[in-house]
Amino acid sequence: MQTLLPAGWKPPIGYANGIAAPPGARLVFIAGQVGWNAQQVFASDALVPQFEQALRNVLAVLAEAGGRPEHVCRMTAYCCDKPAYLAARQQLGAIWRQLMGSHYPAMSMIFVSDLLDHPGKIELEATAAVPAA
Repeated sequence: MQTLLPAGWKPPIGYANGIAAPPGARLVFIAGQVGWNAQQVFASDALVPQFEQALRNVLAVLAEAGGRPEHVCRMTAYCCDKPAYLAARQQLGAIWRQLMGSHYPAMSMIFVSDLLDHPGKIELEATAAVPAA
């Protein structure tokens, strides 16, 4: 994948402005994943453990398509607790690096009033480009 940064732009921190997928890559679209386990049970109502589980869920779905973290080209996060998110940025970054390494796709963060699945605090959806075998 090619990270897109227009000439003269300051590099973003923690995301890419754009990603170009390689020719022939298989596109994988991952529905919004919340912080529950495989049995759809939340182990915590706190943001940080829910973020970790939601990201693990995204990567588990991606693995079903033969993909790895570095194949994620876009991710959107929906969070219903902005103060908790801002307070936890360092912890969230550590979890990101543990699961995603230094790969930062094109990302958007959207703060919402609520999520469908209670007591969900964050939902992650992703698009990946898995290289042809």
